[in-house]
Amino acid sequence: MREQIKAVATELLITHGVRGLRFGDIADRLEITRANIHYHFGTKKNLVEEVIDEYVQTALGGFSEIWEDPALTYHEKTRRTMEFNRGRYTKFNPSRRSGRSWSLISRMRLESDQLSDEARARLRHFTMTIETFIDDAVVRAQKNGELSDSAPVKDIAIQLIAIVDSAGSITQDGGSFDRLERLYTAYLHIIDHAYGSSQEAAKRPVLAAGGG
Repeated sequence: MREQIKAVATELLITHGVRGLRFGDIADRLEITRANIHYHFGTKKNLVEEVIDEYVQTALGGFSEIWEDPALTYHEKTRRTMEFNRGRYTKFNPSRRSGRSWSLISRMRLESDQLSDEARARLRHFTMTIETFIDDAVVRAQKNGELSDSAPVKDIAIQLIAIVDSAGSITQDGGSFDRLERLYTAYLHIIDHAYGSSQEAAKRPVLAAGGG
């Protein structure tokens, strides 16, 4: 029952935020009593903290599989990150056109004043870990010849970190996944054109600049 409660709480937090999360709504969805939820989690604060902690761990697990895979090029890691975002987006936006919230991390940042210090620390941990993944990957890409020696590795990393870390907000503001896809695609076009190895670029298919 704990996992079912957390699953419903995650969905409600994404769509309604901390202020809109009510034990009564969770109880109604699961056809249980509010006392049952209190039994498992005690307070809303405890439930929110556990949901955020689990969500961050799951998200970072997905990013880790991509960014710590030595067999993938930097270009492939970036593309797979976009597809990872797309999968999470379409879970809450099946038509890919509604632009509803889909990222608990983005939603919770909007209500950080409602969170405990522990929950805010988990959100910061997400950003710091993403930064480490991408920073390390850009350095490796330059060392293995994917990026030219003149490539500004810090600037290249910062640009992608901003896209990844703001993915939820970008799709919601844009009303679909298209804007986020265009940003990823444009980023890769610029990197390939300005700093990519011609041999590596020749191996890759041409990417459409528009949304898919």
